[in-house]
Amino acid sequence: MNRTIEQLKQELHYDKTNKCVQCGYCLPVCPTYMSMGKETHSPRGRINLVKMVGEGKIKDLSVLEEPLNLCLGCRACETACPTGVEYGSILEAARAALVKRKTFSSPVRLVRNTMFKKVFPSKYMMGLTGNSYWLYEKTGLQKVVRKSNLLKKLPFHLGEFETIMPKAISPKQRSHFSSFVKAKGERKYTVAVFTGCIMDAMFRKINELSIQLLSEVGCDVYIAEKQTCCGALHAHSGEMDDAKELAKKNIAAFEDVKADYIVNNSGGCGAMLYEYGHLLKAEPEWAEKAENFSLKSKDISQILVLCGGFRNLTTREGERVTYQRSCHMTNVQKITNEPVELIKSIPGVEFVEMKNAAMCCGSAGIYNIVNYDESMEILDEKMKHMKETKASVIITTNPGCLIQMKIGIERENLSSSVKVLHLIEYLADATGVL
Repeated sequence: MNRTIEQLKQELHYDKTNKCVQCGYCLPVCPTYMSMGKETHSPRGRINLVKMVGEGKIKDLSVLEEPLNLCLGCRACETACPTGVEYGSILEAARAALVKRKTFSSPVRLVRNTMFKKVFPSKYMMGLTGNSYWLYEKTGLQKVVRKSNLLKKLPFHLGEFETIMPKAISPKQRSHFSSFVKAKGERKYTVAVFTGCIMDAMFRKINELSIQLLSEVGCDVYIAEKQTCCGALHAHSGEMDDAKELAKKNIAAFEDVKADYIVNNSGGCGAMLYEYGHLLKAEPEWAEKAENFSLKSKDISQILVLCGGFRNLTTREGERVTYQRSCHMTNVQKITNEPVELIKSIPGVEFVEMKNAAMCCGSAGIYNIVNYDESMEILDEKMKHMKETKASVIITTNPGCLIQMKIGIERENLSSSVKVLHLIEYLADATGVL
């Protein structure tokens, strides 16, 4: 029995729970504690539950399931914590321990295996997803479906998400994606772009614009052909072995490109890439490679600023802009200044920060799909602060935030007066690249 408890302690990263002194500094920054008001839905409450399981005081691990599933994983608690508790590590370890012991129903197991093992890691399958959505638009089927009541009958409120998805690009345009773009003018850096899975399938235009902007500021840009999904969705869902395998594949793929930096344009993916060193630190063969990879991993805003930004930007006199901060950029990668600096560099823009700007919008990967009601409650609070800014443009740096804020605009009936854009779209328009 003692051996079993010790093994469980290791699985749960029990030693890391001892850093939590239950002070409560995490409470006012935790979106689920603020919206749900339960101790079990706060960081210190969840840590305490994990601690009691590790000590054998709670025998049934299913007690952890709801509190952990309802956690957004925004990690604002880490930023607020005075004792440096590694909440993200504890959360992922506990979720992995739960998944390891959980018996999923056949349909759920089939969906998980299909999505995590066959779809997200496959360039072909993700490309097929993007092409299928284009066909759905091009054939007019989308118009027919939207006029019918079919969207309202889709599970998980998927109909609401369908209405705000970006316009798809054609298979022909998708096939012309260049693996190398030369710097315009003097080359300052050589970079390799991480394209992502969902990002590349549904937001390919943002990837294309990212490459153009990097070239504009003086970067030789490469696309590592053998790259795959970053593994973030796998890690957040307790599939840690799969996450590690994907990390290894990406590290190997980018080793073939002798780049100064590995650049991403998605806060969630960027956080995962940034933490490869942590993910593989216990594997001697990969630890050093993973740490080097993480050190090279940068958000595109960092590289654009490092290269000196842009000249001759289009003036947007009096345009009021606010910024929806990506949790994983803010709390994991600690990137807070560069996106704002780029927004403010556009002449005439009036930048207005939201109240509680660092609070999560409720997207969190697929959280807004599997925990829709809880997500919308958090979003409604975010939209209250957004409306106070009186901004006509909301800038984001993460596809999940982009979708979530678009849903927020629809819920508030503001779609005719407020637009939501990825930072790259906004900069591309201001530079004339778009």
